[in-house]
Amino acid sequence: MTDRTKRLTTLAISVSVAMILSFVESQIPALIPVPGVKLGLANIATLFVLYKLGWKEAIAVSSVRVALSSLLFGSVSSFLYALAGAALSLAIMALLKLAKIFSTITVSITGAVAHNIAQIGVAMLILQTEVVIYYLPALLISGIITGAVIGIIGALLLNKISIDPR
Repeated sequence: MTDRTKRLTTLAISVSVAMILSFVESQIPALIPVPGVKLGLANIATLFVLYKLGWKEAIAVSSVRVALSSLLFGSVSSFLYALAGAALSLAIMALLKLAKIFSTITVSITGAVAHNIAQIGVAMLILQTEVVIYYLPALLISGIITGAVIGIIGALLLNKISIDPR
């Protein structure tokens, strides 16, 4: 198998895993009654690809996952929230990873918090009100908790799964 084929296969499997995790998450009832609070299970795949393949590949996996998940499990507005959140989250995570001084867990937590901040920004634009900012503390707490869990799972996978897609 060529290096290009290995890389493409890894990306395809990562998108597939992200989609499965998105579906599983869509079937789980909200843990707390705050709009926007989610587990972020699909971010396990994005975090994995970011560390194993790089930021460009992570953008590809994240973009495809956001688009497909919104089409299958969401709406136009959920697409806007997810896209903004994914873009800011991935940008922050890629920068922190490049610094090489932060753990996978810290990178994941920061990504989750950035995702929630972006969601609040989009909500303020769409709803034309600042009142949604009052959701931010709950979203930040949930982002820290879920980001830590995703970071721990991601770190375990990164240590257990060896790939050489070059």
